[in-house]
Amino acid sequence: MALTGVIRPGYVQLRVLDLDEAIAHYRDRIGLNFVNRDGDRAFFQAFDEFDRHSIILREADQAGMDVMGFKVVKDADLDHFAERLLDIGVHVDVIPAGSDPGVGRKIRFNTPTQHVFELYAEMELSATGPAVNNPDVWVIEPRGMRATRFDHCALNGVDISASAKIFVDALDFSVTEELVDEGSGTRLGIFLSCSNKAHDVAFLGYPEDGKIHHTSFNLESWHDVGHAADIISRYDISLDIGPTRHGITRGQTIYFFDPSGNRNETFSGGYIYYPDNPQRMWQAESAGKAIFYYEKALNDRFMTVNT
Repeated sequence: MALTGVIRPGYVQLRVLDLDEAIAHYRDRIGLNFVNRDGDRAFFQAFDEFDRHSIILREADQAGMDVMGFKVVKDADLDHFAERLLDIGVHVDVIPAGSDPGVGRKIRFNTPTQHVFELYAEMELSATGPAVNNPDVWVIEPRGMRATRFDHCALNGVDISASAKIFVDALDFSVTEELVDEGSGTRLGIFLSCSNKAHDVAFLGYPEDGKIHHTSFNLESWHDVGHAADIISRYDISLDIGPTRHGITRGQTIYFFDPSGNRNETFSGGYIYYPDNPQRMWQAESAGKAIFYYEKALNDRFMTVNT
């Protein structure tokens, strides 16, 4: 599939309560490469990512997400998507180059669920990114959970249908999978892709806006998900659930929390999506199996989100 326009998730900025503590977690346990610290923010890159950074941590009084960024193919796409967003009534701010280290100009918009998103085209390459000349499988030996990349976020709010509609109508995302209450027609979960992954962002229904459910990191295999479980147990990291599997997306997963209470996921697998695929649908009575395929039930901690 030829990728045009919006091509992938690029970065997420998370709020953490103690930056030093968070740096140790994301660097040593998840295994990200520490790029630099700039005031109250720290920047990270996974070992199989070419760009300068994908994870930004900002010290704050409350955990959660500040912004999620998606990369587009070329700078002219920013003007194209800004026009399309404005056409459907979405306010757009233009952010000059350099607001984040190594990042070109950006456009920023909010969804009805009160999440902030940015689109950008240019970011400096990482000094420790994958080799391209007679490339070994890695440049710096992976450590911790050996996360290969920042993969997606799942976000919570009230009007998830209106938020998903922006991504479909203005940004050309596809809805790959849904969780629906057929009796009322309420959409409980919407999974969207701009690529051929099962999802690049998800919206989950929740009675409060502006919340994040989890930030996800890709691993190479189901074996690596088990290795992540070993890391979690060895270092007494707060475990949510897993290792297990999702029915939705089919991803093999484990959920846990960073020291500030932000939920992390490391996962592998999941189906390959193509735009001619029929949309997959789950009914509300099968929600447990949709979310946790083996347990077939939702635990109380899974339903919590960051404040």
